[in-house]
Amino acid sequence: MVRSSVLGYPRIGADREWKKALEAFWAGKLEESEFQLQLQEIRLNHLRKQQEKGIDLIPVNDFSYYDHILDTAAMFGIIPQRFAFEGGAVPLSVYYGVARGTKDAAASEMTKWFNTNYHYIVPELSGASPVITENKPLAAYREAKEKLGIQGKPVIVGPFTFLKLSKGYSASEFDTWLHKLLPLYVQILQELAAEGVEWVQIDEPILVTALSDTDIERLKTIYATFANSVPNLNIVLQTYFEAVDRYADIISLPVKGIGLDFVHGLNGNLQSLKAFGFPADKVLGAGVIDGRGIWKASLREKLALLEELTQHVSAEQLLIQTSCSLLHVPVTTARETKLAPELQGALAYADEKLDELALITKAVSSGTAGIAADLDECDRALQDLQQSAARNRSDVQAAVAELRVQQPERSRPFAERHAAQQAKWQLPLFPTTTIGSFPQSAEVRKARQLWRKGEWSHDHYAAFIREQIDLWIKLQEEIGLDVLVHGEFERTDMVEFFGEKLAGFAFTQNGWVQSYGSRCVKPPVIYGDVAFTGEMTVEETKYAQTLTSRPVKGMLTGPITIMNWSFVRDDVAREQIAYQLAYALRQEVEALEQAGIGMIQVDEPAVREGLPLKEEEQAGYLEWAVKAFRIATCTVQETTQIHTHMCYCEFHDMIDSIEAMDADVISIETSRSHGELIHSFELNTYKLGIGLGVYDIHSPRVPGVEEMTSMIERALRVLDPKLFWINPDCGLKTRGLEETVASLRNMVEATHIARATHAACV
Repeated sequence: MVRSSVLGYPRIGADREWKKALEAFWAGKLEESEFQLQLQEIRLNHLRKQQEKGIDLIPVNDFSYYDHILDTAAMFGIIPQRFAFEGGAVPLSVYYGVARGTKDAAASEMTKWFNTNYHYIVPELSGASPVITENKPLAAYREAKEKLGIQGKPVIVGPFTFLKLSKGYSASEFDTWLHKLLPLYVQILQELAAEGVEWVQIDEPILVTALSDTDIERLKTIYATFANSVPNLNIVLQTYFEAVDRYADIISLPVKGIGLDFVHGLNGNLQSLKAFGFPADKVLGAGVIDGRGIWKASLREKLALLEELTQHVSAEQLLIQTSCSLLHVPVTTARETKLAPELQGALAYADEKLDELALITKAVSSGTAGIAADLDECDRALQDLQQSAARNRSDVQAAVAELRVQQPERSRPFAERHAAQQAKWQLPLFPTTTIGSFPQSAEVRKARQLWRKGEWSHDHYAAFIREQIDLWIKLQEEIGLDVLVHGEFERTDMVEFFGEKLAGFAFTQNGWVQSYGSRCVKPPVIYGDVAFTGEMTVEETKYAQTLTSRPVKGMLTGPITIMNWSFVRDDVAREQIAYQLAYALRQEVEALEQAGIGMIQVDEPAVREGLPLKEEEQAGYLEWAVKAFRIATCTVQETTQIHTHMCYCEFHDMIDSIEAMDADVISIETSRSHGELIHSFELNTYKLGIGLGVYDIHSPRVPGVEEMTSMIERALRVLDPKLFWINPDCGLKTRGLEETVASLRNMVEATHIARATHAACV
């Protein structure tokens, strides 16, 4: 019998009730007992939905109070020593302390979950002595069974992935840590088996990355240990986000099932299946419903794919699944009432994906006669969107086709541009600037809300924004900054702001997804051809420039960041979308230049986030990502200075691509990893203008002059003083006025000290 399975369900709730409960608890507005009851009801409601939809294997232990990797660390008592954890079950105060920090202890590092926009808390193994503090999968299984009669499928992060994603140990200690953790995993699995659990999902997404022969031997050890310890427990070894490279080795592991992604890893996994076959004694978890995208699946295409799979496995071996957890998509389209009909009909969030899963499972089991109407409705919805005017802009498509065959280049090489720009701007040694945004006070947020509600006219709101620009231009001059910004007070979000002004975008009412902790974001939807419709930033930037004789930078978000932080259409290649965005942004760059703005910053903090998981695909991605940036910026005069900003990345393996962007100045978020980045420059020469963030803007503390001076001097050991800029790490939108002014004053003072020390460089 063919069965359906879900790998995980969104935590946040249709009304973000999970987020609201967390924040109320943190604010002291909810007692812990009430908080626990609220989260239990949210959790049970998610299980009821899947039960009502007819899903056969419903995940349990996919719910979290913050993050599933943090949950795994807490289950094994792996808590950093600075939190003074004394053993036993981890209290919420300690759990949230690790995630968010406390008065006395810094939070653990947070980083991206593979190539998604979700962030996990990085486990710190140094000094830890792992023990089982609580069998969380068992507790989740019991709750589902007792409360709802659901025979749940416990979900556990596998030991290999958990260790690969952890920090605080050396490569030579990997096996030592593995041997510490294996007995704990065995105990958890044995207790699940004793309870009557039939299926367990062990997530090992790290298997879609490059694996060594040593890694394969480790995996053999792990899963042979499990097979020998719990021979009657059905384990599905689950992968997602890409195809597995060592397919033949993976399918030979002693587990009952192997879960593969047939959406984002379709080509690789399908080719491997055809080349190597599939064991007759295992279940194939076929991830055919996209767990990351928001688009309705073509049910006929999915059924054709499943029919192709059954040429290599029997129908009885099939477990029809989502490609990954539904954590990465919004909850339900039921509340989306303001979208264009052709777009509305083509969307599928988590609940709709459950329906799709149930439909195709039914069709594989009983034939398509019973779902003929559903198939026809699906075809119509997808066709309506594909034939819409939004997706068929011949002007945009023709322009991008022409750009694809061109090699965008500035009119002069950097050395000549730098000389021309210096002659024009007469900037001092170590020019000072900021990244773009200034504090958005409650007053600013309230004004924007009143304007959006229609309670303020456009003129009233524009006058208010000008007042904020007046204030901050004056403050920047008083502080002594060399290159100013207008402050971005009119912008809610660096992607949403531009999406609202470009054709091809839509904005949902309830398309919320979890980014990290209680932080939920509502990404724009790129559903059509992206097109420039009119000036987006010129008015505010031009006004700011009238207030000062110092240069004011125009501020734009780059094409790759806009794309990577949006839900994007799935009918064309991402490269095509990037070029459309770049072409639209080029027109804004040209408009700024024509308005007299001679410095323009095009931020690309998310370039690395889109890097493919497969090493062999990374060079191609970086090539067209760089090209997109150059398309957006290459047509300006040699005296117009192009800036960009990037959040911290492993610079050493991207330095060639970053340099190839040919920005006159790049600023990089570095203060938390300053030493690592400086080491990169010891190994690689960077020949363009660069500013390494000299203080961390994510903290309210005001860094001292000596601290910033030290960071400046360390950078100048490996960077050309004549090309070095001084700036904060990132935008200052979330900071307060007083701390921002104090920090910038210290930054300027540190700059004066550096100028005196290096005066001979002028």
